[in-house]
Amino acid sequence: MKILMVTSEAVPFAKSGGLGDAVASLAKALKRAGADVRIVLPRYYNINKAMLNAIPGPMGVPMGDGEAWCAVLESKLPGSDVPVYFIDHEGFFGRDGIYGDKAVPDFPDNPYCYAFFCRAAFQLCRKLEWIPDIMHAHDWPASLVPVYKRYLEAHGDFAHTHTVLTIHNLGYQGIYNKDVFPYFGLPWEAYHGAGLEYFGSINLLQAGIATAEKITTVSPTYAREIQTSILGCTLDGLLRHRSNNLVGILNGADYDEWNPETDKYIPAHFNSKDLSGKAVCKEALQKEFGLAVDPEVPLIGMVARLTDQKGIGDLFGPMHGAAYHICTKMNVQFVVVGSGDVWCERELESLSGKLSNFKVKLGYFEKTAHLIEAGSDLFMMPSKYEPCGLNQLYSLRYGTLPIVRRTGGLADTVSNYNEEKGTGTGFVFDNLTPQAIFDTTGWAVYTYYNRKDHFIAMQKAAMEQRFSWDKSVSEYMALYSLLVK
Repeated sequence: MKILMVTSEAVPFAKSGGLGDAVASLAKALKRAGADVRIVLPRYYNINKAMLNAIPGPMGVPMGDGEAWCAVLESKLPGSDVPVYFIDHEGFFGRDGIYGDKAVPDFPDNPYCYAFFCRAAFQLCRKLEWIPDIMHAHDWPASLVPVYKRYLEAHGDFAHTHTVLTIHNLGYQGIYNKDVFPYFGLPWEAYHGAGLEYFGSINLLQAGIATAEKITTVSPTYAREIQTSILGCTLDGLLRHRSNNLVGILNGADYDEWNPETDKYIPAHFNSKDLSGKAVCKEALQKEFGLAVDPEVPLIGMVARLTDQKGIGDLFGPMHGAAYHICTKMNVQFVVVGSGDVWCERELESLSGKLSNFKVKLGYFEKTAHLIEAGSDLFMMPSKYEPCGLNQLYSLRYGTLPIVRRTGGLADTVSNYNEEKGTGTGFVFDNLTPQAIFDTTGWAVYTYYNRKDHFIAMQKAAMEQRFSWDKSVSEYMALYSLLVK
């Protein structure tokens, strides 16, 4: 089966969140399952052209104002034979940032950039003389792929190609001024017929949901949640309408990269039979953040985008957030790696200056992220919503018990502590409030100090959990097979 992944992110080339990890891991797993899978993404400015191979000849892409031209480069996903193609257009992608930067979080020409990219995906296949059975689009930047397939590519080369759209996060939809529509090169009937019209604007993700043959999202619970008014982000009615073609398939973790027995970023390896290496990692983590080296104090770690979705208001909000009270009323240490909302970054720096047991590194540092997963005892993840989540999967693998809200993929992957039986793999709460975060953290810290046998048993049980891509891939292949008959 020939599958083209159309995506704005793929690790290690481009990443702003879990999308890049998920696409790369899924592609490698599909390849292992025997599929002929390939990836196409833009060649952003930070992707070094010198490390890529050029495919000879320019490529023309028909758009609404005439033909646009680009180059095509190629490489492989590291550690695999999965081909990766890069659409190289300096005017659209020759700048820092993927969707925006600190000064401009959402580039105003994004709808032009990603419409061009989606159209270029079809031209790429023609250039390669390789027509896929499935074009699998990911999130709003690739959502015009099923629209173009239905309205411009239904016959001819792509007559037997089918479309799948994966929603990694419904909160990001690609909503822009309708003035961009003529550039798409679509007939005017598509403005309403493809579901592009959205309260006088255009909504790219809505159009993808309306036109894709099959829709997936990244956990079974999230698939149910987005069909409700609370988490449907105004698209719940459309998603309920398309529910027969919507399925939640849980993301897997890339255990080649996230494995405490082989991790190249940590100072000592360990497994569920021998946790001594975890203590070595904890000491290294304490030293890296300038914390007191103390093997007995519980260490809470967090790696996150500092956005509203991640529950940062209730955790770090000035005056009312739970983090300050956790660090002043409990004997714990707390380390954070992340970047995002400016107010939160400033608050984290303020807390770090006030508290000797709270430390932060602003930004994303791969090595430090691995060390946090390996060296922490608890992992903080109080998300307002979480389509799947990867960090809780990594935490489980490293015996770092997650503190999570019962939502989305967190609900599907973390089993709550049972005090009577001493079982579970984490500590779970329902209502997102500062008090709930504080109380649940207190419960976890009490268990660490006073029921150590339970805590260690939970660590070992967590490390034995496997959320590999193999099961997910079998579900994707079954879905593809429904289309390719």
